[in-house]
Amino acid sequence: MHKVVEPKILYFGTPVVLISTLNEDNSVNLAPMSSAWWLNQSCMLGMSSSSQTVANLLRERECVLNLPSSDLAHAVDRLALLTGRNPVPERKANVGYRFEADKFGTSRLTPQDSDLIRPPRVAECPVQLEAIVEQVHNFELPSSLKAIEVKIIRVHIDERILMTGEKDYIDPEKWSPLIMNFCEFFGLSPKVHPSRLAPVFGPSPGSISKSN
Repeated sequence: MHKVVEPKILYFGTPVVLISTLNEDNSVNLAPMSSAWWLNQSCMLGMSSSSQTVANLLRERECVLNLPSSDLAHAVDRLALLTGRNPVPERKANVGYRFEADKFGTSRLTPQDSDLIRPPRVAECPVQLEAIVEQVHNFELPSSLKAIEVKIIRVHIDERILMTGEKDYIDPEKWSPLIMNFCEFFGLSPKVHPSRLAPVFGPSPGSISKSN
């Protein structure tokens, strides 16, 4: 039987994204988030305007969306309750956030130069997406939430998760993204059933891959 409930959050399982941006002094901020979805070559990010990441995105108009695999949960969790905003916004301070300038050092992750933009990539993440800000929308007025549309301008993929014999396709059976589900970390289970969409949108025998 279904019941009517009022959950505090609606995180029904979305990929974790580590967003790297530049602060005003050109130092690097690295922040985990999970309200993101992709369409074609763009991504929509949902974040609070009180965050340092949003301030950086509005000013610099560029970022890297680094997608960690499930085995990096420990590194992502080291960034929990940290902010690059100083002083810490009152709302965040009240729930235990503290300021941290060296997010890469704290997470024990490695910065890696990007090709087209200034913020660095996260070397340990199998998927790294260089992006530029296209549009910013207010969300759920009145609130401090922003929906930020970014355009992906370069894609870096660890060759170990590419499909055998294909240079532009990720093998979903080799890629296990870290998932945030109701503020807890999860990985993906093994494939439960083949999809009839796979041959339509993925590589098929005799197909020619489109290279970027």
